[in-house]
Amino acid sequence: MEYIYAVLLLHTAKKDISEDSLRRVLEAAGVAVDDVRLKALVAAVKEINIDDVLRSSFAMPVAPVSAPTTTATATQQQATQKAEERKEEEEEKKEGVSEEQLAEGLAALFG
Repeated sequence: MEYIYAVLLLHTAKKDISEDSLRRVLEAAGVAVDDVRLKALVAAVKEINIDDVLRSSFAMPVAPVSAPTTTATATQQQATQKAEERKEEEEEKKEGVSEEQLAEGLAALFG
């Protein structure tokens, strides 16, 4: 997580996110720097828009609480939801790797 925090710190300060700048931030915090992780993170960060990732992570919609529904209505809603998810997955496949997937990958690597 220290690596991600360092990226966020540099981004917030509007500084260049490079291996050298990340190394200096991490060393100043007393973190032993792993060169492989550092290079992988810099390469991954260059391919995403950090502002968009931050906006999407803070703007997660909250599901409204609704009154109990009948079984038929619930089944229709599930079918509609599955169809929408399939459409979204097909669109994502067409687009390639999304920023959200890149962010999840970074979290898996460094989380």
